[in-house]
Amino acid sequence: MKYKIPDQTRIGHVHLKVSDLNQSIHFYCEILGFEITTKYGEQAAFISAGGYHHHIGLNAWQSKNAPHASKHGVGLYHTAILYPTKKDLGQF
Repeated sequence: MKYKIPDQTRIGHVHLKVSDLNQSIHFYCEILGFEITTKYGEQAAFISAGGYHHHIGLNAWQSKNAPHASKHGVGLYHTAILYPTKKDLGQF
């Protein structure tokens, strides 16, 4: 059975520019358990926990196939995904 992130999970609203939309969807949905709420072809996807309209927006509008950021470059440094219990966190 595919892992599904618990409905009580909390995360702020995050929008990320990504170079590979499908790879990002795989990580957030297949590994972390978020669900796609809306997808716009190969350009953008909006994902959530618990059916919210979206917690995370992923888009490749201006970043498709862009190189990885350098270790000292700008970008998202940290975000927190708060699972409701330690057991939920351990399951993913």
